[in-house]
Amino acid sequence: MVELNSLRQFLVVARLEHLSRAADELRVAQPSLSRTVARLEGELGVPLFDRGGRLRLNDAGKLFRDHVERALGELDAGRRAVAEAAGEGLGAVRLASETFLTLTGPLSAYKRAHPSVEVELHWCPAEDMSRRLRARDVDLCVASQPIHAEGLASAQLFDEAVGVGTPPGHPLAGRASVTVEDLADQPFITARQGHWIRRLLDRLFAARDLTPKIVCESDEPGAIADLISAGLGIGLVPAFALRAASRGPGAWVPVDSPDCRRTVTLYWGADSRLSTAARLMRTTITGWDWTTGRPPEER
Repeated sequence: MVELNSLRQFLVVARLEHLSRAADELRVAQPSLSRTVARLEGELGVPLFDRGGRLRLNDAGKLFRDHVERALGELDAGRRAVAEAAGEGLGAVRLASETFLTLTGPLSAYKRAHPSVEVELHWCPAEDMSRRLRARDVDLCVASQPIHAEGLASAQLFDEAVGVGTPPGHPLAGRASVTVEDLADQPFITARQGHWIRRLLDRLFAARDLTPKIVCESDEPGAIADLISAGLGIGLVPAFALRAASRGPGAWVPVDSPDCRRTVTLYWGADSRLSTAARLMRTTITGWDWTTGRPPEER
């Protein structure tokens, strides 16, 4: 009989596709973890990983992973529902997003209104969000690009232009607008693969058979803004960042392209029973005034 702990360990190995790193994260000995995976494969009667050189989750492993995530997610949801029904507060809420800079206002308002609620924040690329919602690994997701998947409900929060941030005095800084072709030879400071800014940059250039000249990849939005201001390059910057951030580029220039935008959307599982805490979080985020940056009662 498969043990729950074995399933949880399998999910870590499946996510990392690396036994030693998984063993470090789980704080177990690698030989013990290897035996757990082998025993699980023996009980199922099929290998879950390809082991040719590097550990890779195979098709059977991906299928099993999806079922395990949903099963464990249901168990966790059941525990939270029982705790809530027993009167142990409003519960907890788990929110995933590609960036939390956009969400600092509603998150702050939510925490002030519900200080006893435990709020978990998870950075997550858009391509992983539907799977994590179906697995009930998170309750809500905020994406800066569309998620095309079945079983999700959504509410659009806002749509905005994405422009180019330049250093002070840059030749493009005084322009009323620029085209993607104008940016072809410019050095770009951008985010790593998976981040919405990087995906937008790659998509804009690929549509025109161009390749961006990337001189720096960073996971820190503040560092990207500072490096642009320091003259190291230019970068895509959403209009929202100009209002929300204390640090910004020297200049912001609109891009003359209708697809240089981002649409920020809140997603949740269409058939999920959200906790009271998650429902209140959904109400706070969808009711936020994104133009003024204030809750609806302060408009």
